[in-house]
This record gives sequence, structure tokens and C-alpha cells, in this order.
Amino acid sequence: MILERAIDSYLDHLSVERGLSRNTLASYRRDLERYSEALTAAGIADLAAVRSADVTAHLAGLRAGGLASASAARAISAVRGLHRFATREGLVAADVAADVKPPAPPRRLPKALDVDQVTRLLDVADDTPLGLRDKALLEFLYGTGARISEAVGAAIDDLDLTGDPAAVLHGKGGRTRLVPVGGYAKSALEAYLVRGRPALAAKGRGTPAVFLNARGGSLSRQSAWTILHRAAAAAGLPVEGPHAVSPHTLRHSYATHLLDGGADVRVVQELLGHASVTTTQVYTLVTVDRLREVYATAHPRAR
Repeated sequence: MILERAIDSYLDHLSVERGLSRNTLASYRRDLERYSEALTAAGIADLAAVRSADVTAHLAGLRAGGLASASAARAISAVRGLHRFATREGLVAADVAADVKPPAPPRRLPKALDVDQVTRLLDVADDTPLGLRDKALLEFLYGTGARISEAVGAAIDDLDLTGDPAAVLHGKGGRTRLVPVGGYAKSALEAYLVRGRPALAAKGRGTPAVFLNARGGSLSRQSAWTILHRAAAAAGLPVEGPHAVSPHTLRHSYATHLLDGGADVRVVQELLGHASVTTTQVYTLVTVDRLREVYATAHPRAR
């Protein structure tokens, strides 16, 4: 089948059958037009004439041209989708792109704050009901390692601040876990529950959520992100650029500081609610980097 016609058919399928957004379709079209130009330059005008080596060569050309791995991966995914569609529709005999793997994105280490930065972040809230809520939320995120979705989804009955304080977190895939609540988080939560939440709850209709918005309803993830963003700006921490404080920053910091303090990686896995320890092990790379920094600056024979 003529290459351009095959691409148009595939894009129509994505639009009508898959309902992809206009922006996503535009990205796919650019990727496939680039692919078409590369094949045309190689003297290939029919999709049935494409070989696996041609797809591999296109991927190599993308990387050689300086395209970022994430963009190259998306482009190859579009190409693989085209060939899969053409095979399924009987337009070509075989899927020659099936074994071509997109480039693995570089492993990005989590961004973690140091202890002094966390202290500054947690010390910016005031003594109003909303200020007490913000303080409790930030302390809860750092003190439990909760995801923001887990924090805003927590109900009053999920907290037990007596004896050994703990919280039930409702994680991904319907999994729940019990995590300890540290002393600072406990104090902030108690202050908010006694002096802040009742004033906010009086404006709403009686939600069981721990963290409420100014109208007495459940706090949204977007509002929780805004609270963190505002606190980071007030603490003089970056809120834009590659090192900006993000919704996961306190969770990353929680894990990194636990490992820095000698916690076993499997214990941290349980606390974070990771299904696999390999997900948690990325944090060990952060701590190794920090150990290297300390060694390089402190050891007399390091240089």
C-alpha cells in the first residue's frame, strides 16, 4: 500500500476508533511524516516494501540527529503502531516493526531536598485554619511518605494518633498499608484537627476527609500541589526548572533520608507501598551519590 495512504488510514483510525486528542494526533502525524520522508529518501514508497532493518535505521537516524530518547521513543511507538495497524488490516503481510524496541529513557534519579530545606519548607505555614491545614498536610507528606493522592484521600478514621501514631494509606491498585506517623506530623495533625479543621468543616456538608478546602469540602490534588508550590516559594526553594519542588519531592526526600539514616531498603519499600523492591532501589543511587560527595570533600586522600 502507498505509504502516504497507509499513514492517513492509520491516523483516521486513531481519531475515530481510539478517540485520541488533537494534540496527540498532531504529534503522531509529525512522527509519521518524518518516517515517510526517511523511507522516501531511501527509495521506499510502499509500506509493504519496508524491512525491519529500515525501521531500525530510522531509529538510529533519530538518535544521531540529536532527538531526545523520550521523543525518539514516542516516534518509534508511532511507527510500530502504523505497522501493527497495517498488518491487522491486511494491508501488508507481516509486522516488520514488531521487534524494534524504542530506546529506554535515561533513569532519572528522584529529586530530594536536604534536611535543612525540608525544615524551611515545613516552617512557612501560619496559625489560621488554612495555615494549620497546610502545615499538617506538608508534615503528613514528609512524615509518612504518602503520595499526594493518598494524603488527600485520607479519612479521619484512617488516623490513629494515640499510642504509636499511625495512618492507613490507600495506595495504587486498591492496596492499603499502615505507616507510622512521626512526632512532628502528629503534633501538626492534632493542632489542625482541634483548631483548624472544625472551622473549615462548618462551611461544608460533612466530608470524612482529613484535609479540607476553604469551603469545607475535600481538598483536591491540584489544591494540595498549590499548597506545596506556595510553601516552596516562601521557603526560597525552586518552583520552576529541572530542580523545582514537585508533588513527589517530599516523598522522595522521605525515602532518601530513611536510607541515609540506615533503614533497610525492603522496609522503605513497604513504607512507600512499592510492589517491587526494584522500584525502591533507585533511591539507593541517590544515597550513594551523597556518600561520594561527602567522601570527596571530607577525606584527606580523596583527591
